[in-house]
Amino acid sequence: MLIVTTDGVPGKKIVRVLGLVKGNTVRARNIGRDVMAFLRNVAGGEIVEYTKMLAESREQSLDRMVAEAEEMGANAIVACRFATASMMEGAAELLVYGTGVVVEDDK
Repeated sequence: MLIVTTDGVPGKKIVRVLGLVKGNTVRARNIGRDVMAFLRNVAGGEIVEYTKMLAESREQSLDRMVAEAEEMGANAIVACRFATASMMEGAAELLVYGTGVVVEDDK
């Protein structure tokens, strides 16, 4: 599946627009990560526990969006964007969305 943030794909022609596709996940912090994050915050540096959690959230959301696009018959997603929202104290949603399309080589 080709995923781009642009409205089109160089060298490809959009032959069919199938519609909105999206994927999301809601994650909550846990006490183990919070303790490590606190210690790293005191010492300085990257909080790798949260970096890993966000990377996993991104991948899961992308996988869900791709599955939805494939179910529609898309072979590409254009105008891909990420958004986040706080759900409650210590939990957040990561949403990825775009437009599922069918592309062919531009001749």
